[in-house]
Amino acid sequence: MNEGGSLDTDIRIRAFRAIDDPETCRKFIEGHRTVLEYHGVLKVTSSNNEWATNPAVFVIVVENMDGTKLFGGARVHAADGITPLPIEDATGYMDDKIYEVVADCAQTGTGELCGLWNSKEVAGLGVGSLFPSIAAVVIAEQIGLTTMFSLCSPATVRFNQWIGSSILKTVGNDGTFYYPKLDLLATAVFLPDADTLLHAHPKERDKMLALRKNLNTVSNERSPFKNISVKVHYELEIKSANQAEFKIPLKANAVK
Repeated sequence: MNEGGSLDTDIRIRAFRAIDDPETCRKFIEGHRTVLEYHGVLKVTSSNNEWATNPAVFVIVVENMDGTKLFGGARVHAADGITPLPIEDATGYMDDKIYEVVADCAQTGTGELCGLWNSKEVAGLGVGSLFPSIAAVVIAEQIGLTTMFSLCSPATVRFNQWIGSSILKTVGNDGTFYYPKLDLLATAVFLPDADTLLHAHPKERDKMLALRKNLNTVSNERSPFKNISVKVHYELEIKSANQAEFKIPLKANAVK
């Protein structure tokens, strides 16, 4: 940070299909692992590195302008009828209802916002948490997702509520699970209208709709938590995106 209270350099928030950028995926994996280990979490399903070779996974990174340093990021896993979503792997053995819910939604395109993390140097700014969450919903339109799931820590439930999600009370204990370990509580949330965003907070909805109209743009963003401005270079166009790619017939989503 500089004395004026802003980041020393501009930052970039970039989206891509995982298989198109293996090197950035490697940096993402390292950064996410470091943050999890700092919090005493050694293994979560969404940190399984196999996602990096899955064409149904899309990555959002918050990085410096030359891409040499990652400050945080998130992923969107599209339901493809082949690989379970991380939320299915994480909670299905506790409540198998999640399989049916995901399979039903996959018919019109669904996915999961997961793998959200930020480095300590931007903790508390929203740069590595709220901003990539917004970007994840923005790119949902490109890949044809109309709904999205997420399994949230207590600290990130509010971000998902701002973007229009609500607690998925039909699974677990009114939507909660002890995960990734017994002394940590995770909440399943569901975004029912990733296409229209009618349930999002008006300010965030306006922001997401504006970004969908202009996927590659520069914007001065203010942290929602501190009096700090950040110049964000958005690069959210995914050139290989296909809106019809992840419409999965129910028969391809057999309950596990």
